Amino acid sequence: MDKLIQQCKEEYDTIDKQLQDPAIAQDPKKMATLGRRHTQLATILEKVRRLETITQQMQDNAQLLASDDADMAALAAEENAALAREKEQLQGELERLLIPKDPNDEKDVIVEIRAGAGGDESGLFAADLFRMYTRYAATQGWNVTILNTHPTGIGGYKEVICEISAPASAEPVYSRLKYESGVHRVQRIPETEKQGRVHTSTATVAILPKVEAVDITIDPKDLRIDTFASSGPGGQSVNTTMSAVRITHIPTGIVVSCQDEKSQIKNKERALSVLRARIKQAEDERQAKERGDERRSQIGTGDRSEKIRTYNFPQDRITDHRIKMNWSNINDILDGNLDPIITALQEEEARQKMKTLS
Repeated sequence: MDKLIQQCKEEYDTIDKQLQDPAIAQDPKKMATLGRRHTQLATILEKVRRLETITQQMQDNAQLLASDDADMAALAAEENAALAREKEQLQGELERLLIPKDPNDEKDVIVEIRAGAGGDESGLFAADLFRMYTRYAATQGWNVTILNTHPTGIGGYKEVICEISAPASAEPVYSRLKYESGVHRVQRIPETEKQGRVHTSTATVAILPKVEAVDITIDPKDLRIDTFASSGPGGQSVNTTMSAVRITHIPTGIVVSCQDEKSQIKNKERALSVLRARIKQAEDERQAKERGDERRSQIGTGDRSEKIRTYNFPQDRITDHRIKMNWSNINDILDGNLDPIITALQEEEARQKMKTLS
């Protein structure tokens, strides 16, 4: 722990200097990121100083315990008992604060939601998940930009891709939404079901940290860019101009399409943003595999093929299979009240990391 505390002190001093740099002051997002980390480190160092004070007080009291003055010795013993309780609490808080942060936690995200098994019902469920995330984003003060949609025509989506970004004053996005990647399963009676039978459908969610152009280099020669007319539900054309863009990254075979903007330039920019995120994710997964990094824990692997959660409407119960916890009031959660689930997942991740450190 001493080594981690020393690293925090050095990082605090470094950020302190950066915050006084006029060049950085002109970048609000950079200032906000540094400011948040500066505040986190200040909290850690404040607790460190309090622990040092407690340790010194307990040592001073230890001398009084041997005093011939019985009253003074009793007071010292009583104070040391209270200080010992405070010290234990502070050490626990400090351990949690010193847990290494995910380097992507401060980033904005690309959210990809796709209908899975279940036909039209899976498309409707994909729309429910998209609505849940956009409403949650609104409660957090985040901005949502739709990048690409493939509607089904009955209110659902075959696919919907959006970017969720946090302004300087809001909590960062990835730190809270990163647990949502995986297969979401719903059990309910579809509106189209005539006999009242419960159907099981799925949708997949991928939460990708947004990658800036400066963070990854893509050779233009490796891209094949096709343009076409945007289409709506059922494939009918909704735009007579060739504004939709499809980009293929030839080395990896990754294909990204964007058609929601009327401007071909904007669609291209958004497609490249999604492409960078997917390429970076594929590279990270490849490197993790080479290192033998399984990333297995009770909060799962983050793999979009892993079943993470079931929404059981007949029993009004949501179950997160990674931490084996249940919540009721599905409609409230689908209306954007995700905090109880996300908080539980964050706490479990912290416990797992503490086990690894201990």
